[in-house]
Amino acid sequence: MVRKKITQGLNSFARWRFRHIGNNTFLIVAAMIVGVITSLLAVLLKIAVTEVHEWVKYGIFLNDVEWMYLFYPLLGILICTFYVQIFLHGDLGRGTGLVLLNISRKNSNVERHKLYSQLVSSVLTVGFGGSAGLEAPIVVTGSAYGSAIGNTFRMTYREKTLLIACGSAAGISAIFNCPIAGVIFAMEVILARAAVTAFIPILIASATSAVVSKILFSGQPFFRIVDDWNLTSLPYFVILGLICGLLSVYNIKAYSKGEEIFSKIKNPYVASLICGGALGILVFIFPSLYGEGYNIVTGLFHGDFLHLMDQSPLSNLFNGPWSLVIIGTILMMGKVFATSFTIGGGGNGGMFGSSLYAGAFLGLIFTQILRLTGVQDLNTVQFIAVAMAGLLSGVIHAPLTAIFLIAEITGGYALFVPLMIVAALSYFVSRYFEPYSIYTRKLAQKGLLAVDDPDREVLYQMRLSSIVETDFATIPLNGKLDDLINQIPTSKRHVYPVVDAIGLLHGIILLDDVKQILFKREEYTVIRIQDIMSRPPAILDVHEDMSKVMKIFEDTGAWNLPVTDQGKYIGFVSKSNIFTKYRRQLIRDLQREEL
Repeated sequence: MVRKKITQGLNSFARWRFRHIGNNTFLIVAAMIVGVITSLLAVLLKIAVTEVHEWVKYGIFLNDVEWMYLFYPLLGILICTFYVQIFLHGDLGRGTGLVLLNISRKNSNVERHKLYSQLVSSVLTVGFGGSAGLEAPIVVTGSAYGSAIGNTFRMTYREKTLLIACGSAAGISAIFNCPIAGVIFAMEVILARAAVTAFIPILIASATSAVVSKILFSGQPFFRIVDDWNLTSLPYFVILGLICGLLSVYNIKAYSKGEEIFSKIKNPYVASLICGGALGILVFIFPSLYGEGYNIVTGLFHGDFLHLMDQSPLSNLFNGPWSLVIIGTILMMGKVFATSFTIGGGGNGGMFGSSLYAGAFLGLIFTQILRLTGVQDLNTVQFIAVAMAGLLSGVIHAPLTAIFLIAEITGGYALFVPLMIVAALSYFVSRYFEPYSIYTRKLAQKGLLAVDDPDREVLYQMRLSSIVETDFATIPLNGKLDDLINQIPTSKRHVYPVVDAIGLLHGIILLDDVKQILFKREEYTVIRIQDIMSRPPAILDVHEDMSKVMKIFEDTGAWNLPVTDQGKYIGFVSKSNIFTKYRRQLIRDLQREEL
């Protein structure tokens, strides 16, 4: 009853809105609503993680901080897994890549549980020391609210897609207090082919989110104003950009390989124990890998290099001038493993923050090596900031996002040219060796998402099951010619599928192939269906990828092909239907690009 009244109220408001408020005006209002909600949730997320960190730090279960690193990440991942399995039936849906899938394959409808599930799972994961970032969970949450508000107010696919982008922008804006970076992220990652007109609502959402976040939670992960760069450093920025690109490829492949390996563990609790235990050991040995790690990066910006191995059982092993390089390399390379263990074990988070962390150490290592070898004494803070942008650019394949994010969070607008050089070089090197970003690699390999191929992207969005025609009269396999004759008067088709008693497809009959015997009445009860049927040029499975379906049509030259599900006949699909569906989907995508 309550649901019915709510639905009636929403319908009444929608009618009033259509009469009195223009779409563009209401879209701005909706963008502001998305911005406010996402910002409040981002603030809540940061406060919740901080509180859990404090609760853990001061020993509810253990008083020894060193042993805390060994057990708490495992505990957090186990609790998160329990939550996902019991309350979400094992379907959390991690990562920004799935937002892209929601847009392209699910009519811009984000699962409703993501309105809250991303926040709960990330607090449990990162709050207990899981080595991952909070950016992906808040981006997904903001997108979910954008989609939900679009559905609530009966908005079109185009408008819902834009509100999803608004939620993504607001999430980045609020978590970093970086409104410009939020806008660029939404335009560069979520709406990769959008037009400039989409900027206005996204700007509003991002700015609103930044204002609310600044009022309620003025802090940000790290901030340091850097001095202007020296022209003599230019060759070293170029070298750093190339190194960032190669390290980005390592991060993408290592993370993806880890995800592939851990996904083979079918029992989620076993995966949590294995990965959580491995993460606990890693964090116990190297405590700087605990949690997001933004406090460690802040320390690097302030020149605090002496406490990276505090509370580590190996702290006494690292002495001498090269110890910082060795420690930095271990932490830089180990961060991707720590994040892989976190996500592979069932926790929730993303590679966004891990990339910034590893980039910061790359900048530190780079300058230390040059200093210790006597090649050049460079400004360490500048190279830390620029390397963060370089690695982020290469990992998420979004150079503009990386440039503006680092410029905003470090106050490093004086470094704009080096940021551009390093981010661009890293992006091109990473793209050369790895065409997919950390967000799209898995989806592209599964054939769920196309990258830089509009034709394939349209095909990926189509489903064979949605264009199957089922009005074909079937003929029994053990029948005679008269069974076919009886179907002809009522059928509008010239193709007849031949099936057995359980519906398995055995062949087809074309009227053109049997027309010479149709007038031989004396043969109607003599000629067997099995003797006159033929094999179709190909048989399509209903779950077949549409790009493969089109290739089969091209290879066979057929115009109609039968479709089966595990061998059982469903219907036929024609080239004309595929082309009609393709045109409709293409028009829809063009509307999205005109946002």
